[in-house]
Amino acid sequence: MKATAKNIMVGVLALQGDFERHLSQLERLNISSVEIRRADRLKDIDGLIIPGGESTTMSNLIDRFEMRETLVDFCASMPVWGTCAGMIMLAREVDHNMVRPLNAIDLSVKRNGYGRQVYSFFTEVTAQLNGNAASLKASFIRAPMVSRVGPGVAVLAAYKDSPVLLSSRNCLVSSFHTELDDDLALTRFFVDKFVSKA
Repeated sequence: MKATAKNIMVGVLALQGDFERHLSQLERLNISSVEIRRADRLKDIDGLIIPGGESTTMSNLIDRFEMRETLVDFCASMPVWGTCAGMIMLAREVDHNMVRPLNAIDLSVKRNGYGRQVYSFFTEVTAQLNGNAASLKASFIRAPMVSRVGPGVAVLAAYKDSPVLLSSRNCLVSSFHTELDDDLALTRFFVDKFVSKA
């Protein structure tokens, strides 16, 4: 059955990172949400957000909690959005041998491609959302940089000519955070464009 905004359930991977901010944004949009810490809970949700955080820790915890196989299967076909470390986890290739990505979107990424924590910055990026230009408040905090974009992957926004918001089939990824601010546009886009239409 097609999900609608009234009956969908969005999960937020809650092993590590800023998952609470995503849950808060979903609540403000009146979208039911749940923290995901076990593989068996994935069967109960219509879409998944993988938050920012520390990608090596996140990768290790996915294995420790025996979630990898189920996550790979889920992310191959169900709606999923990864922000910052979440983008790293969803990529095909990562420049760090301690991160085992989930191979949900055909991208190569560089961890901390925009610099360490001290080089964090805040800006606005213009994104193409549903065919319309939208200005998004973007926080880049130890953000990943896209080094390769595979065929079939659409670039929805760029910062200084580098892709920072991309999509492919069921998958949305962003180098930056919008959930740290009051900007609900990207969360609403994920729910409307990916989850509700799944």
